[in-house]
Amino acid sequence: MGTAFLWGFLAIAIKIAIVKIDAYTIVWFRFAFAFLALFIYYSIRKPQTLKVLYKPPIYLLIASISLGLNYILYVKGLEYTGANSVQILIQMAPMMLIISSVIIFKEKLSIRQIIGILTALFGFYFFYNEQLQSLISDYQNFEFGVLIIFLSAVSWVLYAIFQKILVRTHPPQQLNLFLYFLPAIGFIPLADFTIFSNIQFADYLLLIFLGLNTLLAYGFLGAAFKYTEANKVSMIITMNPIITLLTMTFLYYMEVTWLETELTSSIGFLGAFLVIAGAIMALLNSKRGR
Repeated sequence: MGTAFLWGFLAIAIKIAIVKIDAYTIVWFRFAFAFLALFIYYSIRKPQTLKVLYKPPIYLLIASISLGLNYILYVKGLEYTGANSVQILIQMAPMMLIISSVIIFKEKLSIRQIIGILTALFGFYFFYNEQLQSLISDYQNFEFGVLIIFLSAVSWVLYAIFQKILVRTHPPQQLNLFLYFLPAIGFIPLADFTIFSNIQFADYLLLIFLGLNTLLAYGFLGAAFKYTEANKVSMIITMNPIITLLTMTFLYYMEVTWLETELTSSIGFLGAFLVIAGAIMALLNSKRGR
């Protein structure tokens, strides 16, 4: 539940931050903040844990690169679409995770799962077309944003598969230490550090929230992968758009001026409902993660 709550507000927070701070700097700060917090903790409490930084398993390298790609593609997708759209479209991730488990782990799909996947696909069609109609003057940017979010979802699925394998033999937070470390180093050449001398105190608070969001959300998620069935972990994602949609609708009617708010139409809400309902149907009946 902690991860769902944090991710529900993530798209909105990034949408606010990206007005003044570029995508690469946001992603670098999130990873650097989360890594530094864990590094300080383990340096004091469990120094032996730090060996993962110079002797990572190959699967951890792949998972870390995939997570870094997921982060930057997610933020870039927000530049071309809205927070509501991103949170609905990213539901492709749990759908692909189920399909991947069939291909990789040879799990079988039940009738309920197949119906759930088809329902979600039908919902994607409704939501996509509704958003495209409302953004018809800028449809090329929207379609490009959809492609970026799709690639972000693929990257997250790769991360989830390898993380799920790794937590069998490694503590989740030890894995997170390297998961944050590699992208934090990798994004240094792309980050614009001059921005930090030009932003206001409120912007720093927003960045700290994004850093804490990374640290806490993936801390909860790593523990969930270790102690909870894969279907229950995946269901976390399906709860995120509910929080985002309701928050953006509330802000729209409050007529806030510090954020470009969105009002999803009844057709869009129907599509969103079908996506979420289909994802829940598919995930409720998936088998226990191995």
